[in-house]
Amino acid sequence: MAIINDFEYHKPENINDTLILLSEYQSKAKILAGGTDLIVYLKEELAKPEVVIDVKGIAEMNKIEISDHNIFLGAGVTFTDILESDQLKDKLPILWRASETVASVGIRNRATVVGNICSAVPSLDSAPALLVYDAEVIIESKNGKKTISIHDWFVGPKKTILKPDELVLGINIPILKHTGVYEKLGRYRGEDLAQAGIGIFVNEAKNYRFAYCAVGPVPKRMKKLEEFLQGKEITEKLLEEAAELIPDEISPITDIRSSAEYRTHMMKIMFKRGLQKSIELMKGGKK
Repeated sequence: MAIINDFEYHKPENINDTLILLSEYQSKAKILAGGTDLIVYLKEELAKPEVVIDVKGIAEMNKIEISDHNIFLGAGVTFTDILESDQLKDKLPILWRASETVASVGIRNRATVVGNICSAVPSLDSAPALLVYDAEVIIESKNGKKTISIHDWFVGPKKTILKPDELVLGINIPILKHTGVYEKLGRYRGEDLAQAGIGIFVNEAKNYRFAYCAVGPVPKRMKKLEEFLQGKEITEKLLEEAAELIPDEISPITDIRSSAEYRTHMMKIMFKRGLQKSIELMKGGKK
């Protein structure tokens, strides 16, 4: 399918030039990074920007910076970049495992983590990991830089708090001693959006964090579940009791891909399976 909508194309050399363009064009412009969503929207005429601003060539936005306490993922960092990093596999295992599930190899080579959260589709695979990590989104406009909690980022399906003149520079993620998994329900092997997904965070102090995607209008932490399990030794009985809290934490819909009842049922199963797997990893099981 061809792109039939005419638009101006700009490829700025640096962040400052990008901010000038965004300030000038605002909602008339779209940012092109990985392009895995935008190109589809252009072809299907779901987006008709007057201006496309290509930021792929800005080296500053493609950085991965790891310090003693924090990891910064630039806006151009792809899911393949994450998968090819042994350091990120060790320090951000939940995000690393979520990256494995994103679409196909070809898509992962292009799609960026920042693009994933900017698309803000309810099924985005990166969100559960970023939510349990308490990540922060770093944005900039001509008025300066801002830091936004990932918990405040999503305001509705395909909607974020980002303003038309603002550019996402990247994501800050604190380094925490933990392990965990991302469990995803898809229709078949290979490329598929999540019907349901859950990120599970565990540490040795028996702190548990959970976040979902695809079973609500926006990805969210599962606070009731966290509070119920906090500090407790996990047993089969406790797992069963905890799983019964899940229907109160989520609000799935029935659509062409799955029923609400099936999504709820599978979230219980993935929660129990994922938490058991996370505990085994914490005890030294195979990563």
